[in-house]
Amino acid sequence: MKPKSRAPEQDDLLRPRLTDMIDMRHELVRLEALIDWAFPG
Repeated sequence: MKPKSRAPEQDDLLRPRLTDMIDMRHELVRLEALIDWAFPG
């Protein structure tokens, strides 16, 4: 039997969000903001 799927807007109260775990001042996070991800390659 499959578990019931939750609505995507529900937060898991026991698991921290990934954005809360990442240091937004880290070099790779800052570099990500400079990359043109829409560039066709």
